Amino acid sequence: MFTGIIEEVGRIAAIEVAGDSLRMRFTAPTVLGDAKRGDSIAINGVCLTVAELSGGDNPTEFTADVMQVTLDYSALGKVRAGDRVNVERAMASGQRFGGHIVQGHVDGTAELIERRPSEHWEVFRFQLNDPQLARYVAKKGSVAINGTSLTVAEVADTTDCAGESGSGNWFEVSLIPTTLADTMLGDLHPGSQVNVECDVLAKYVERLAQFGEQN
Repeated sequence: MFTGIIEEVGRIAAIEVAGDSLRMRFTAPTVLGDAKRGDSIAINGVCLTVAELSGGDNPTEFTADVMQVTLDYSALGKVRAGDRVNVERAMASGQRFGGHIVQGHVDGTAELIERRPSEHWEVFRFQLNDPQLARYVAKKGSVAINGTSLTVAEVADTTDCAGESGSGNWFEVSLIPTTLADTMLGDLHPGSQVNVECDVLAKYVERLAQFGEQN
């Protein structure tokens, strides 16, 4: 489990194609001091398992295997060696819970379709690639974008699916300078693909409601 509070912006050191999967090596020296093989580390919001550590007693890189199902649901298949990525270790018990419940189980992807600067923040508008995810994104609710815990500032009017952006599946978040500087979200530009994890509570409520209707 994660909180969506990014600990470090790392880089993709190498990508190796291994049949229907990828073996990816990441540079993330800040978070690897206490890491060991088998640990969970989120890369751009995707929970990955540490397969190897590089750098001796003070590791600076780790390798993870990324299966086809992860590539199907996330944007990890579109990244390149040298790209910056958000990095977060699994949450330790007893620490402050600064973000929201993030499982590292990405629900799908979205495209950045607009980036609007303001005096003290920037507004990012994302278009969900899977329209079915829109029902889990609520105004003032939580969403994880590339593993970053964010508050939804605005959502499309579902009664007008032919609105300003040509679809009712967009949502907006407002990013303060700290978030832009301390995560890789500041690197995004219109057309960038990002990983989206919706609030798990919304999905459980929906599931419980479905069983309630049957009984």
